[in-house]
Amino acid sequence: MTGLSLLKKRTALWMLVVIGLLISSCATKQDVVYFQNAKNFETIVDTDTFTPRLKVNDIVSIYVSTFDIEASKPFNLIKSTGSTSGELIDYLIDIDGNIDFPVLGKVKLLGLTVEEAKELIKGKLSEGYLKDPIVNIRILNFRVSVLGAVNNPGTYTISGERITIMEALGLAGDLNIKGRRDNILVIRDFNGTKTYTRVDLTNKEVFNSPVYFLTQNDVVYVEPNNSAISNASGDSRIGTIISITSFILTTALIFVTRN
Repeated sequence: MTGLSLLKKRTALWMLVVIGLLISSCATKQDVVYFQNAKNFETIVDTDTFTPRLKVNDIVSIYVSTFDIEASKPFNLIKSTGSTSGELIDYLIDIDGNIDFPVLGKVKLLGLTVEEAKELIKGKLSEGYLKDPIVNIRILNFRVSVLGAVNNPGTYTISGERITIMEALGLAGDLNIKGRRDNILVIRDFNGTKTYTRVDLTNKEVFNSPVYFLTQNDVVYVEPNNSAISNASGDSRIGTIISITSFILTTALIFVTRN
């Protein structure tokens, strides 16, 4: 066998080794597929009754109405915007959990659901101020932030009062291929206390997580997988394999040439 033929065979052999290593370094199904343990036709009954509760620094809009429009006007203060219609004043829940509401004064809303806050204010208004008042409350600063290895990281304003972690990730364009799906971190702040909870999107038990439904100002962080970290540090497996293979082929070429 000539030296050239031997070199060709060795080159082909090492190329096969390289291809095999590259394939083995690729992400597997277990790394990227959601809800892997969900069975065909499996039924999960939703018994969740989650409702967000009002927090310090929440901004709420409150509108009071009755059959007597004039009687309800003092409770619906209008911003001075220069327009003829104007806008209702918003209310910030202060550090003590209160808002300063017209006529009623300080009203503590911290920790209440929107429905509970409505009933509280309705009850106070019914005590000698208005007959059969209707109270509407909306959270104006319900937003969540999605950061890390997603396609469109950012802060997203939510129009409703509930959003799931899956919906939030959908707003952010889903995880990219280098996002770690089994260790999503949710950072939550309530009245100055932060909690850190991790969830595994590859497991159907994510639906039972206490952070499956997000609250206002939650932060969802998707950490990069090992491949992304290696690439960022300039020490990726592919680069290492190519360098080693180049060295071996060069050595083989010198050996064959000399013999």
